[in-house]
Amino acid sequence: MPNWLLPENIADVLPSEARKIEELRRLMLDNFRLYGYELVMPPMLEYLESLLTGAGEDTDLRTFKLVDQLSGRMLGLRADMTTQVARIDAHLLNRASVTRLCYAGSVLHTRPSGLHATREPLQIGAEIYGHAGLEADAEIQELALASLALAGFTSARLDLSHVGVLRAITEGDAAATRDAAQIVQLLRAKDVPGLQALTRDYTPVVRDALLALPSLYGSVEVLGRARDVLPDLPGISKALAELAALAASALGRAEVAIDLADLRGYQYESGAMFALYVPGLPNAVARGGRYDHVGEAFGRARPATGFSLDLRELARLLPTAERKHSIRAPWGNAPELKEKIAELRKSGEVVIQSLPGHSNELDEFECDRALVLDDNGSNWILKNLG
Repeated sequence: MPNWLLPENIADVLPSEARKIEELRRLMLDNFRLYGYELVMPPMLEYLESLLTGAGEDTDLRTFKLVDQLSGRMLGLRADMTTQVARIDAHLLNRASVTRLCYAGSVLHTRPSGLHATREPLQIGAEIYGHAGLEADAEIQELALASLALAGFTSARLDLSHVGVLRAITEGDAAATRDAAQIVQLLRAKDVPGLQALTRDYTPVVRDALLALPSLYGSVEVLGRARDVLPDLPGISKALAELAALAASALGRAEVAIDLADLRGYQYESGAMFALYVPGLPNAVARGGRYDHVGEAFGRARPATGFSLDLRELARLLPTAERKHSIRAPWGNAPELKEKIAELRKSGEVVIQSLPGHSNELDEFECDRALVLDDNGSNWILKNLG
């Protein structure tokens, strides 16, 4: 086997693609700052018990684990940055007021999340800590949609769900509470026969409600059907009211859909959740939601909500970036030449000096002008090529 081969679902990012990713990263982080979000940079690896604190089983399975040669303790390579940022808010910043944090960095997965997915996503996201009201959820939702708009996606679909519906249904049935993880898997797959078999011995009210959830998806009108077919429980009423408010806040900026069986992240989410879809990609391009109890795992309970997306996956959907017009200049140490090149670069021009004996082979740049001496040989001027 050639020694330059990379592991499966791990790939180099070449110049034109890297440029798209980096430009998206800068655009989004700059936009986060306009909303008042502060940038943090968590480490790539942590002690395993810290890294997985408050995370669900899915994160545990996706995390690469290794032994620290200094301490002998188990380390983990981060598979998600959300809990790391929650730790920073809870312990390092320790603010009493609302805190807005954002981040961008590579994460590693033991297995790809989809058929063509990378195992090294470039995760970017934003989180709000300290406010339990729907205002925080609405801001995060708005910020996620704004991030997609910056990438050129103006027609997105927003799918809303809420873990409170399932928790309200199951809390009155010991068997359903015990089987919660299996119920979530069946609901996510909309496996009605499997759900029928699992719930055979549940109380009739709980069973009927669970069997209704896979069909409760579609437009915002689904919320009205849910009120009719689901039990009249305070937790369900509260969850449906929150979904209605969040759907109303997004109308006009995205197509809004409801899917009460989409419970990805159920293990650590605590309230409303959303997924964003764009043309050209069957899977959600961004996910977010409320996770109030994660900070409690770090010793400080804080309301929290946020979202994240994979920049590499998003950039794949974008057209190849146009080559940037640039200037070819000769190599030399003449003060006049160096001064002219510095002046052009300061004005924002790309100036590429040709090294002696080599031509320029570039993916990103197109040299459409050249820096040459005028006819008198005294001044450096620009000459159009082609």
